[in-house]
Amino acid sequence: MNGPRFLGFGALFGFALSRARVTDYDTIAGMFRLTDLHLVGVIGSAIATAAVGFWLLRRSGNRTLTGRPIELGTRPWRIGALWGGLTFGAGWALSGACPGTALAQVGEGKLAALFTVGGILGGTYLYGRVRSRLGTPAAPARAAAAAS
Repeated sequence: MNGPRFLGFGALFGFALSRARVTDYDTIAGMFRLTDLHLVGVIGSAIATAAVGFWLLRRSGNRTLTGRPIELGTRPWRIGALWGGLTFGAGWALSGACPGTALAQVGEGKLAALFTVGGILGGTYLYGRVRSRLGTPAAPARAAAAAS
């Protein structure tokens, strides 16, 4: 029964993205060219809102679905994060969309966004296939953590 609620929040989020002009190619290109820092402000506002939200969640004593306290831990550095970030940034700059804004662009009726969403889905599928063939070194650690 949460589907309609999630769809509603998603539609509101997409509307907010559209109204903030973060679905416009020129806004995104301007950020990467350092000529329009409007989007940097929107991203900064999102980070600040998330920080306050996590602080409130922790302060109120909320717990995760498994009953553990809410914690934001550090993750080990991996060189793949650098290459993944560069690939993500290049795709964002070329397509004019990140995953969230691509869906909002589809909602606005921008046909080119369908190619972006297709690329996101295809890239995610390809990553999963490659990762499963190479093996996942972190999988045993996650399984052990889930078991405890």
